[in-house]
Amino acid sequence: MTAPALAPAPGADGRPTWSWPIDPDRYNRQPSLTVLELEALRHLGMNLRRRRCYDRDAPEWHAIARLLRPLDDARAAMHCPDTPHHRRAITDAIGLILLRAAELETAYWAWTPQEWLRLIGTTVDEFERPWPGWIDGTVRPYVVAYGYLLCGFTDFDRLGPFNRLALTWRVFGKEPADHSIRQITDVLGRWGYRIGRGEDQRLPTVLCQAFLLNRSPLLEDLTTDAFARLRKDSAWARWHTGSLHGIQRAVASLGHCDPPSLSKHGSMPAIEGTAEAWAAWVERWYDTSTLTLKVRRTFRVIMAKAGRWLAEEHPEITEPSRWTRQTCAAWVAKVDRLTVGEYVQREFGLSKRDGEPISPRTKAGYLTATRTFFRDCQEWEWIPRRFDPARALATPRSVHALIGPNPRVIADDIWAKLLWAGLNLKPEDLPANSSGPCYPMELIRAVTLTWLFSGQRSDEIARLRVGCIRWQHDGAPIPGDSRDVLAKDAVCLLDVPTHKTGTAFTKPVDPLLGQAIEAWQAIRPDQPKMLDRKTSEHVDLLFAMRARRVAKTYINTTIIPSLCRKAGVPAADVRGNITSHRARSTIASQLYNAKEPMTLFELQAWLGHRSPETTQHYVKISPNKLVKAYSDAGYFERNVRTIEVLVDRDAVTSGAAGGGKPWQYYDLGHGWCTYTFFEQCPHRMACAHCDFYTPKDSSKGQLLEAKENLQRMLASVPLSEEERAAVDDGQAALDKLLDQLADVPTPAGPTPREIGAPASATLLPILDVTTRAMDPGQCGLRR
Repeated sequence: MTAPALAPAPGADGRPTWSWPIDPDRYNRQPSLTVLELEALRHLGMNLRRRRCYDRDAPEWHAIARLLRPLDDARAAMHCPDTPHHRRAITDAIGLILLRAAELETAYWAWTPQEWLRLIGTTVDEFERPWPGWIDGTVRPYVVAYGYLLCGFTDFDRLGPFNRLALTWRVFGKEPADHSIRQITDVLGRWGYRIGRGEDQRLPTVLCQAFLLNRSPLLEDLTTDAFARLRKDSAWARWHTGSLHGIQRAVASLGHCDPPSLSKHGSMPAIEGTAEAWAAWVERWYDTSTLTLKVRRTFRVIMAKAGRWLAEEHPEITEPSRWTRQTCAAWVAKVDRLTVGEYVQREFGLSKRDGEPISPRTKAGYLTATRTFFRDCQEWEWIPRRFDPARALATPRSVHALIGPNPRVIADDIWAKLLWAGLNLKPEDLPANSSGPCYPMELIRAVTLTWLFSGQRSDEIARLRVGCIRWQHDGAPIPGDSRDVLAKDAVCLLDVPTHKTGTAFTKPVDPLLGQAIEAWQAIRPDQPKMLDRKTSEHVDLLFAMRARRVAKTYINTTIIPSLCRKAGVPAADVRGNITSHRARSTIASQLYNAKEPMTLFELQAWLGHRSPETTQHYVKISPNKLVKAYSDAGYFERNVRTIEVLVDRDAVTSGAAGGGKPWQYYDLGHGWCTYTFFEQCPHRMACAHCDFYTPKDSSKGQLLEAKENLQRMLASVPLSEEERAAVDDGQAALDKLLDQLADVPTPAGPTPREIGAPASATLLPILDVTTRAMDPGQCGLRR
C-alpha cells in the first residue's frame, strides 16, 4: 500500500498545489466503529504503541486496518527527523489516538474540534495527566499534526504556547517553509521591521500560522482573498493583526497580492433619527462636496443634527427645498440655545459635559456648516433659491462678539521644562515592549525636536519629506556635514510641504532640529514611496518606518505624555490638555515677545499663514512686553507737561496776593506769566505778550529772579490736541496753532492780532521730573 506524499503537485495552471494525505474516496470514512474494531482496540490496549511486544501478524491489527491506514499514510507524509526519539513519539501519538477512539467508540475523523482539544490539552501538563508514565511533551506536537492533517484541526490559539514553526516543518517540509520566511524577512528587514530577527520569533510564528490556515507554505498562494479569509478566521488571535498587516505588505511588494486596505476605523455610521429624505440629501452633499474629508465629516454630523431637530420641531420639512427664511431664523435661534448632547446620535464621552451650553465658536461652526450646505445645494441647482444663506443663516453679532483671538499658549516655565525633557529624552522615558521603544531613538528625537522647534502642525510634521533640511551661509548653500569654519554660522532651513492654508514654503529653524533630522536620515531604512493624500503625490516621507508613516497622532499620544512625565509637569493646565497644536501658539508668542522680536508679518511668513489675521490667533503679547510698551508710550507724559513755577512767599504771607498782586510766575522760557489760571489760557504755548506777561530780559524780570523769598515748584499742565500736536510734530504744528489763536482773546482781553504779537511761538520748557534733583522741601503744584 503506497502512502500519498504531502508534497506539491502540478495543478491545472502549472503551479504547485498542496493536497491532503487522506482522500475521502480512498478510505472508508464511516464514523462509527464496528464491534470487531472495538474488541480489537481493547484487546491490544497499550500494545497500540507498537513497542517490543508488537506483532504485526496479530489478527487484531487486521481488524483495525481501516483506522490504522490513514495514520500510517500521514506518518509517511510528514517531514520528521529519522531518529529513535522521533520515531517513538510518532508511534506513541498513533497509539494515543486509537486509545481515545476506543473510549469514544468513534473514528477520529469524525471527532469535533472540541474532542481533539480534549485529547491535545490546552497545556503540556493537561496533555500528559491522563496518560501518566508513558508519554511526554514530545508526543503532543505529533498529535496536533495528525489532527491538522486528518481532520483540519486549526484551533491553535487554544493550545497555549505552541511551536507553529515546528508544525509547519512537519507538515510542509523545512525547505519550502524556510524559503518563504526568508523572502518575507528580507523585505521587512529592509523596511526596518524587527520581527524575525535574533530571538524575536513573531514573524515566523505569524507567518507559519498563515501557512497552516491557508494550507500552503508558498507565498504565491497568499492571495488577497487568502488574507481576507485569514483575518476572518477565529483562530487568528488579536495580537497577530499588526504582523499580518506587515506580511501582506511584503507579499504585495513581491507581486503576489494587493496591499492591505486602509483601516475602516472611524468610518461614518448611517444617519439615524432623521427623515429618510433628509438623510439622503445630506449623504448626496457629502459625496459631492470637494471640502477635505475631515470638514465634510464634521458638516455631515451637524446637518444630521439639523435633521433630528426638524423631525422633532418641524416634521413636515423633510427636504432642503422646503426651508424658508422662517425655518432659518428658527434654526439660528435653536443653535444659539443648543446644549451639549442635544440631537446627537452617539452619546459616548458626553457624560461630563452633558447639558452644558455649547461654546460661541461651536455655534459659529454649526451655522457655517448650514450656510455651506444650502449655498452648495443652491449653486448646484439642486433646490430653488428661496433665500440667501449668507444673510438668513448669518452668525448673530452677539455670538461674533464673543469670538476672537485667544491663543492657548503654554506657560514659559512649563515650556522650558518640556524643552529640557526633549533635549534629554532617553529610551527608558518612552513606552516600550520587550524589544524597546516602538521606533528607533533617532526617529523619536527628530519628531520630538521638530515639535519643539518648528512650530508646525502635526499633519505637516508627519508629511515632511526626506531631504527637507538645507544649510546655507550668507545665502550660499553648504553641505550639512561640512567642517568648514563657515558651517558653524550656517543657517538651517526647513522645507515645509503644502499645508492647510497654503503651498510649500521654506523657513529658518534652530540648527539642533536640523542635526536631529540628519541623524535620523543617516540610518533611515529604505521605505517604499507613500501617497501624500493632500498633494496626491508618491513621495519619500521622512518619518516612516516598517513601510508605514508615523501617525500624526503619535505626538499627542506618545511624545507629549513622555515629555510631561520626564519634566515632572502635568499633561494639562488651565487652558486644557497640552497638545501638539499648542506648541505652535507658544513658539509664535515667544518669537513675538522676544528681546529682538519678529514682526507680525514676519511671523505670518514663518508660520505659513495667508493673512496676518490668522497669525493673530497664534500670537499673545506677554504682560511684561505690554507693560514696557505702555511705559515707553508715555501716555501720561504725552498729555501732561511739567513746567517750573516761582511762588512769592512774601506776597502770600502778607496778604498782598489777596489784593491782586501777582504771587506766582510760570516760566515760559523767554518770560514769566502771572495769570493765575495759566492752565486754562489758550495762548500759553504761543504767548501773545498780554498784560500778564513779563519778559525775562526786562528790569522787572531781572528783579523778580533776584528775590530771595521765591520758592521754586513744579506744575503739571494738561495739553490740548493742538498743543500736543505742536509738541509732537514741530514747527509746522506751531505755525498752525498761531493761526488758530490769532483772534482768540488773551486773559488781558485783546487778541494777539490786536496786540500785534509776532507770528512765532516758543515751546514750553519741559522738565524731566524723573531726573531733576529736587530739594526735600519742594513739592509739586497741581491745579
